[in-house]
Amino acid sequence: MAGPKVSVLVVDDSAVARMHLVHLLEADPDIRVVATVNDGEAALAFLQEHRPSVVLMDINMPGLDGFETTRRIMDTHPVPIVICSGTANPKDIAATFRVLEAGAVACVEKPVGYGRAEFEQAAAELRRTVRRMAEVKIVRHRGLSRTLASLAAFLPGEDWRRLRKGVRVIGIGASTGGPMALRTILGGLPKDFPVPILVVQHIGPGFVGGLADWLNASTSLQVCVGSHGINAMPGYVYLAPDEFHMGLDSSGILELSKAEPEGGLRPAISYLFRSLARHCGPAAVGVLLTGMGSDGSAALKEMRDEGATTLAQDSATSVVHGMPGVAIALGGATHVFAVGEIAAKLMVLVEHHNGIARAEHG
Repeated sequence: MAGPKVSVLVVDDSAVARMHLVHLLEADPDIRVVATVNDGEAALAFLQEHRPSVVLMDINMPGLDGFETTRRIMDTHPVPIVICSGTANPKDIAATFRVLEAGAVACVEKPVGYGRAEFEQAAAELRRTVRRMAEVKIVRHRGLSRTLASLAAFLPGEDWRRLRKGVRVIGIGASTGGPMALRTILGGLPKDFPVPILVVQHIGPGFVGGLADWLNASTSLQVCVGSHGINAMPGYVYLAPDEFHMGLDSSGILELSKAEPEGGLRPAISYLFRSLARHCGPAAVGVLLTGMGSDGSAALKEMRDEGATTLAQDSATSVVHGMPGVAIALGGATHVFAVGEIAAKLMVLVEHHNGIARAEHG
């Protein structure tokens, strides 16, 4: 017997766009559009009486725009919000990340160009995202970070011995809720952070460049989209590009691959983590953040088995504790931390190694 359908409120100021989105969504028998409204005020009024599974919302609307509407919804009637935006206009992409700051859980490209292959792919991604975000439980999280000194107590001597050859690279994987988690972590690291950071963030096609720009505004590190064959440099953060797996070879060179998707995902976090386990071993640190599913979970265990230090985000600060939760259950996480503690933890790992180097060679 089939379960309940995913109920969706569509918010868009264009009548044509609303009809278009209803048609695309209800092509999936598991999705039902319960209402459409043309502005933010109407969305707020609807949510006072009803609770849909998901709100699908445009950004640019008269009166309350997508940012302000999302902020008010999250303050009054929290519900998973998916931003449906165009990717051709850089201003729309920039605005999308502002709305993610306000509490939206995902962004997806608005399908355009009916009849083209790209249109069908975008429509399928829209439906898939709406279905998956309906499973997200919206919870408000607040907490204080520990200091560097107190974090050191969480690192047993075995970890320090593993680090005697030095941390060469940090790999981070994230999905649902990842952009805000990444901003928290990267914003807590200094400009002279001495190792490169490689990131696989599951995000809708066309948004990774905007994610790089948005993160650059909140960190002193240099965030960019990774390119094949470049040397991974300290102080830089490399995001896996659309439709390419990303890894690192034994010489510290970025490798992009069109290998088959893993679990339907390309880029896959698992691909990155396996690469770091194989080529860097104890000289790598793996971090698995909030996200649905299990991508990266088993591969984080592979990293730990090869001597890497591995971190997983805790349940309390994860939007979805799927990926890190599976990794913890598999024994893949050396440590489990709130997202606000991870930057300090990375600093402890790297700075302690630097102290060992000075003691041995000073």
